[in-house]
Amino acid sequence: MKNFFWIAVLAIALYSCKQAAKKQELTEKQTTTILQKEYPESIASVFKAHGGIDTWNAMNNLCYTIEKESGNETQKVDLKSRKVTIETNKYTLGFDGEKVWLDQDSMYFQPKRARFYHNLYFYFYAMPFVLGDDGITYSEVDPLTFEGIIYPGTKISFGSDVGDAPDDEYILYRDPKTNQMAWLAYTVTYGKNEKSDRFSYIKYDQWNDVNGIQLPSKLQWYTVEEGVPTVVRSEQVFSKPTISETQLPSSIFEKPASGEFAE
Repeated sequence: MKNFFWIAVLAIALYSCKQAAKKQELTEKQTTTILQKEYPESIASVFKAHGGIDTWNAMNNLCYTIEKESGNETQKVDLKSRKVTIETNKYTLGFDGEKVWLDQDSMYFQPKRARFYHNLYFYFYAMPFVLGDDGITYSEVDPLTFEGIIYPGTKISFGSDVGDAPDDEYILYRDPKTNQMAWLAYTVTYGKNEKSDRFSYIKYDQWNDVNGIQLPSKLQWYTVEEGVPTVVRSEQVFSKPTISETQLPSSIFEKPASGEFAE
């Protein structure tokens, strides 16, 4: 009788442990589902064509060089905090997570431009993945037709408390065959505090596979006539790209003693 009693106790204990384990497993699954962000198919298909949003989210740093006649520019970005340093032979500019700073021996770079410039090229270069940030609203728009190809479009708008220019709007146009990003239309409202209906256009058609992520090697800005792109007016080449899960030292984003905050 005593043996039966202890067997029953043991059975109840084992059952309770299994139920607790199942409950914990269920809770973890529910948490994962809650934390997983859902995107409209139009955007999700583009992320997939460029390596996947999960692959992007696993990365912690992005570095690349912008080739310029006046001297190359190296940018290093912490992808989680969006801290950045921009190094050139004439100045160094950075964002420490709160303030933008500038370090230079002359007035080559105007301090009033620092806030606007510190993440300008990063946003263009990190497309389409930066369009997966929080606080974004997606909507379908009319496609763009260029040289006989019809590119489906998705419009991106921001919440009122998102970024330095929440009134900015973007339209991502994707390749109808590959779903890769083909064009970006965007407005610039920084410092204006109002929306604009004047869109600029960038063509994306040259990509590098960097650690499983598709990153552009060249961007082409187009002349716009009657609201549509016509011919190339300028281009920007990017080189030496790296992206990884390694976290960069926070010290590289801090203002050096010789620098000044540019806020």
